[in-house]
Amino acid sequence: MSRSIVGIIAVCRGRCWLAVAVALAALLAIGVALWHLLGEADTVSVERTWAGSVPLTLYRPVSRGPAPAVVIAHGFAGSQTLMRSYALTLARNGYLAVTFDFPGHGRNAQPFVSGLMDREKRLSILGGALESAIDVALRQPGADGRLALLGHSMAGDPLVDYTERHRGKVGALVLLSPYISDETPTEALPDLLLAYGEFEPEMLHEQGRKILAASVGHEIEPDATYGDPALGDARRMLIAERVEHIGILYSRDAERAALDWLNRSFDWRGDGFVAEPGPWIGLLFLGILVLAWPLARLLPRVASRPLGAGLAWRDLLAVAVAPAILTPLILWRLPKHVLPILIGDYLVLHFAVYGVLTWLGLWLIRRRRGASAAEPMRIDRRRLAIAILAATGYALFAFAIPVDRFVTTLLPGSERLPLVFAMLGGTLLYFTADEWVTRGVGSASGAYAATKALFLLSLVLAVALNLSELFFLIIIVPAILVFFLVYGLLSRWIYARTGHPMVGAVANAVAFASATAVTFPLVGA
Repeated sequence: MSRSIVGIIAVCRGRCWLAVAVALAALLAIGVALWHLLGEADTVSVERTWAGSVPLTLYRPVSRGPAPAVVIAHGFAGSQTLMRSYALTLARNGYLAVTFDFPGHGRNAQPFVSGLMDREKRLSILGGALESAIDVALRQPGADGRLALLGHSMAGDPLVDYTERHRGKVGALVLLSPYISDETPTEALPDLLLAYGEFEPEMLHEQGRKILAASVGHEIEPDATYGDPALGDARRMLIAERVEHIGILYSRDAERAALDWLNRSFDWRGDGFVAEPGPWIGLLFLGILVLAWPLARLLPRVASRPLGAGLAWRDLLAVAVAPAILTPLILWRLPKHVLPILIGDYLVLHFAVYGVLTWLGLWLIRRRRGASAAEPMRIDRRRLAIAILAATGYALFAFAIPVDRFVTTLLPGSERLPLVFAMLGGTLLYFTADEWVTRGVGSASGAYAATKALFLLSLVLAVALNLSELFFLIIIVPAILVFFLVYGLLSRWIYARTGHPMVGAVANAVAFASATAVTFPLVGA
């Protein structure tokens, strides 16, 4: 990294000390964030192990006697790393916390169910991994025989199902924004805390109210406790402020409520520590993003003048609106299971078809305009290759490594690499087309943001046309929005320096292909 700073100084030659200052500030932010994030694991022993094909992580307090075990399960398209904050909070308070990867998720290469509506098979696959994690947790020397389950989203159903089938074994349940099938009985569950984000769909809040009302026999109010934790029949519903479905995993209110709930259920007392990684994760990635601006100044100039379609608003909308509407309509009735990756198999088709339609629209616009004499253009192909490799490396690894360490699994294992290359076919078509139509001399101001908004609206339309199969896609739309914002800034800085849309397009395409291929679950036949 120091060489990068020296390189910036050499290129600047006294004219861009602002870039040097920004780079130093970004590195300071990254260092401070890492110091805090790594410090949250103080007094906790973290051990990675396996139970057959199920990868697990054991979080043990380093100076405490026997304690209740808490098995923590992630949601759809997540991984055990996503639950790290809750595990650290509980371990710092004396609990033995265990996280694991469900089949098809994270580092678990065993296939997940290919159809989410197949409840029996879904529960069998998820429940098998859950039971393996519970067996490991209860066999640990530091476990005192008591057990609690904590889960997010998709984990709700298998956790409730396990608790019903093993009555008396689970002492308490904490379910974060859970999906629970109407077929799953919930009346006899032990101490049950349901937590939802304030910004989640009202249908999820309503399901929580119905579940608790069925247990207590009357309507319930959020944040009120019904029953007695000492008797094992306590019920509470929490609405965590200012968070949504994913944000609840970093909500201090939800973490504090989960800790207090388990303390009351097990008559336990810790030191009250609550992990708060959210702000530090934000600072870490802000530093990585800001650092890209001065580093982009080191990229070589590729084209003698800025390349791109240079479309004004009228032509841009003619090219951009049609793919947003036509792509979900084209894919509505067509076979979608082209890859063994749930939801991701649809996304690769959406990217590909959207990209083809965008290129077609651009060709039609050019044809309507008629041929015109083009100015001589010089492109240095060697510099283009160097710029693509450098930009892609930063866009991929500078973000993927810390995400994999502190947020969720994002580095592909050997079983995922073929899927990355398969996804790349679709993402390359989309991002090369999108970069070309939004860049160039005379391009409409705000064109890049407009095309991303249209793409997201296109995904929403696809979900509306096929809600049963694509329901979970709408939940991860906020994550796609964040990707668009972050990588949109990267491509803007890259284009400003290189003058060639393909540099940022390839970097974005590789980053999106890798993230999609790694986060969505592997499925079998």
